[in-house]
Amino acid sequence: MMPMKRIAIIGGGAAGLAAAAGALDAARKAALGASVRVFEAGERIGRPVLATGNGRCNFTNASIDASLYRNAGFVAEALEAFERAYPAGVHPNGVAAFFAQRGMLYREEGEGRLYPLANKASVVLDVLRGALQPEGGAASFEACLEARVAAVDVPAAPGGHFTLRMSDGVLERADAVVVACGGKVAQGMLPDGFAFEPQRPVLCALATESTDVRELDNIRAKATVSLLRDERIVASEAGEAMFRKYGLSGICTFNLSRHARPGDELSVDFLPFVAGAEARSFAEGRLRQLQKVGGGALDCTGFLRGMVLPRVADVVLKRLRIDGGRTADADRAMRLVAELKDFRARVEGPGDAEHAQVRRGGFCVEDFRPETLESKAQGGLHVVGEALDVDGPCGGYNLHWAFASGLMAGRACVS
Repeated sequence: MMPMKRIAIIGGGAAGLAAAAGALDAARKAALGASVRVFEAGERIGRPVLATGNGRCNFTNASIDASLYRNAGFVAEALEAFERAYPAGVHPNGVAAFFAQRGMLYREEGEGRLYPLANKASVVLDVLRGALQPEGGAASFEACLEARVAAVDVPAAPGGHFTLRMSDGVLERADAVVVACGGKVAQGMLPDGFAFEPQRPVLCALATESTDVRELDNIRAKATVSLLRDERIVASEAGEAMFRKYGLSGICTFNLSRHARPGDELSVDFLPFVAGAEARSFAEGRLRQLQKVGGGALDCTGFLRGMVLPRVADVVLKRLRIDGGRTADADRAMRLVAELKDFRARVEGPGDAEHAQVRRGGFCVEDFRPETLESKAQGGLHVVGEALDVDGPCGGYNLHWAFASGLMAGRACVS
């Protein structure tokens, strides 16, 4: 009788389901026996997939750049190995090819973001579920729901099995284990000796100390937002800035949150089309034009009218302690433009952390092999997706990593 390899996958999100699909596909192609079980603490598998991209699932990007990830060197090696194992063919990358080959149509939006053509995250999950149906052979799949793994014990001797200690006291055995439980991974899940970076939310809004930002609640503006530390630009993002009562949100801010520390400053440029060196000529030219059209003096509120939303204008005037009814001379016009190009807010920390897209931290990449995501010290133990200390910017990067690392680890479990 063919020996049955028992593969345990902890976590039923994107990385965990990809690991299960990779293991089942490898077992089928090699005509090997495999029992693949996903242990999911929640009531259903795939729930995190359904929540991504506002329910539309930006599942990858047409132009993945490994240098944009945390621990970029490790990620670059892993993704190179992935592309060799899962050739892209006519598709932008191996993740897109994996889904397309299983029937999913997709389309590209701005900045290379790829979404299912049906515009629903449920389509991505449906395709993943389809990949979990073994096509004959001796491979099997089971989703164990409301099954929380408290700890993993490694084999006592070479050739032995792993023991999964469940929160209810039950013990489960496995020949290979994939830890894929995302931002909820606990350092104590693995034995001592695995380095772990404390976790914190990233790709989230940022809370600020500036009280007048509250007056801009729900304002959206096309802008460039920069993160400053000791007056040096750490990172800069162009796009939509969204103001909240607690601070700033929007994709610009989400990406900057990966670099932000308490005490840093956000600088919002409401006039990104005006180069810094041209700010004075822009202010003076606008003033002359409006004075000419109006046939005389112009007040400061009139100078700002049509350039920014009224609430933004009110806050800028308040910051500069300028009465909107005062005459807009060249000096005041320049001060108003300068404030609009460098609207500051000091960072306190994450805002609305519960809705962060990912959590930075997890098991340190130095302990794992990039080509298989397998522990260097313990064969058969793999850590993937967000459970590793890897994160990327918005735009499909984090799901791409989840799918790619999961597929590679699952495949390696069978070999």
